[in-house]
Amino acid sequence: MMKFGYAIVYVADVAASLSFFEQAFGFERRFLHESGTYGELQTGETTVSFAAHELGDLNFPGGHVRADKAPKPLGIELAFVTDDVALAHARALAAGATELAAPVAKPWGQIVSYVRCPDGTLIELCTPVG
Repeated sequence: MMKFGYAIVYVADVAASLSFFEQAFGFERRFLHESGTYGELQTGETTVSFAAHELGDLNFPGGHVRADKAPKPLGIELAFVTDDVALAHARALAAGATELAAPVAKPWGQIVSYVRCPDGTLIELCTPVG
């Protein structure tokens, strides 16, 4: 059986990303390695983790795209489900995120917005589907 274990986002400053996600989205820090190159957030069943670009360089000999240096967001997002997208969106902006799309009602009834974190991560904020 296969299951989704965790997502790792490669960032310039792991501690800063953890702090941003704590402040912007209210997640709790689960772990920060003493080297500062790896950390995890408590987000529910699936862990969101952060690793330093230096670890990415070790893992991917051909290099990797740094989300914080890309002029446009990468074609992958982390989606966080909430009952109050407008509040979550405003909180993310106050913590330093950049607005990509303000909250809007989709034809299927879901409220959705998009922000880009200071580390370049693309975040969807949305109400539950259905």
